[in-house]
Amino acid sequence: MFQNSDMMAVGKPSADELALLEPFRGKVPDEAFGEPFVPPVSDGSGQDRALLRQANTLLQQAGFVIKDGKRVTPQGEPISVEFLLDEPSVQPHHMTFIKNLGTLGIEASLRIVDPVQYRKRIDDFDFDLTVQRFSFSSTPGDSLRSYFSSRAAAMRGSENLAGISDPVIDTLIDKITAADNRASLTTACRVLDRVIRSGRYWIPHWYKASHWLAYWDVFGRPATKPRYARGIPETWWYDQERAVKIDQ
Repeated sequence: MFQNSDMMAVGKPSADELALLEPFRGKVPDEAFGEPFVPPVSDGSGQDRALLRQANTLLQQAGFVIKDGKRVTPQGEPISVEFLLDEPSVQPHHMTFIKNLGTLGIEASLRIVDPVQYRKRIDDFDFDLTVQRFSFSSTPGDSLRSYFSSRAAAMRGSENLAGISDPVIDTLIDKITAADNRASLTTACRVLDRVIRSGRYWIPHWYKASHWLAYWDVFGRPATKPRYARGIPETWWYDQERAVKIDQ
């Protein structure tokens, strides 16, 4: 949740992180005390058989077996899931996902609704799966409550779409907002990152590490780019030499 920052949990917890985590032992998954969860990486084929076999094994172990070609719950009910979108541009990103769910015996579908209906369903938490992009401040604080707190989970129209309601997470958000120095803030954020990642609240959907830009090549730019912004137009300037080359 704090990708590309020093607040992202990496490796085993530091001594300071363990000190903050220890009171929650038994209340959070043991995984939070070790290496943080990192989603598996596929072979890029769109149908990674090794990961499909692993998924099938995990489902079988949890009691979700195949019956008459369909994946069913331990109570014998077929599993189905619907992806909710409000516009078609990200539809292609879902199709391989839906195809692989079908291979596992899970009936998956995609529904595109108009923006007004979409907003109402999101506000009412009336969906199985949806896609959202969240961005957090480089100095997180009270705004985290609207995304991860128990109070937000019960609040219509909140950003807590996963319905996260965990007293441990509530306490960690309190620690973050009360931090009086950068080191304490960073430690608390790393611990929150570990706990949330251990909860498997969302599925990484797609990721691109760069922005594609088309521009008229008459601008100079700093050698070192801003870390969290494109720097346009704040750090770009008109370059006369480049402009002359364009004219030539």
